[in-house]
Amino acid sequence: MSTEVLSYFLKNSDCRKRLGFQIVLQCAPFLKGLKVSCVISVDAALYDGLGELFENMDISYHRLSCSEGKCLVLFYRPEKLKKYLEQPGVNALIQEYGYMDMSLDKILGRLSGRIDDFARRGIGFPHEIGVFLGYPPDDVKGFIENEGKKYLMIGYWKVYSNLAGARMVFKEYDRAKDCAVNEFLTGKSIREIAL
Repeated sequence: MSTEVLSYFLKNSDCRKRLGFQIVLQCAPFLKGLKVSCVISVDAALYDGLGELFENMDISYHRLSCSEGKCLVLFYRPEKLKKYLEQPGVNALIQEYGYMDMSLDKILGRLSGRIDDFARRGIGFPHEIGVFLGYPPDDVKGFIENEGKKYLMIGYWKVYSNLAGARMVFKEYDRAKDCAVNEFLTGKSIREIAL
């Protein structure tokens, strides 16, 4: 995709079209069913428009935090995210951070609270957010244990184990992004792009 196309859409005066393009560009692997969720930062003024974009879809969204005119938003398919978080390796990791025997709404509420707490203290993000984004638990643990250093590769996340598997996933994500963006450029809606 050319820089001109990116620039045009990201500077487009039609806020709804710009927001749609941002979601397609940044959440393509999620929209195409390859990820359990995705997170993006949107202008707070555009947050209320999300309901219309995802109306009558199996996609939900949760505002994780809002500050300085920006909202951090998690997009997810409730049943898929719930099942993913119940997987033994994933569940064991999030339990270490206090996510025990909770409904999905309470889990997301706790994540929001931890994000706000980390922001107030100026220490970035709670690292378990990687699990919520579908990153392999071993890579999330590797990131935490190595303080973000000593990784094997950087792609959609920092890889600490299974380099070959991560490379394959990154290629799938790249293909999904190319496909979704091309569909958007031909006039398809998010509803038509999402699987």
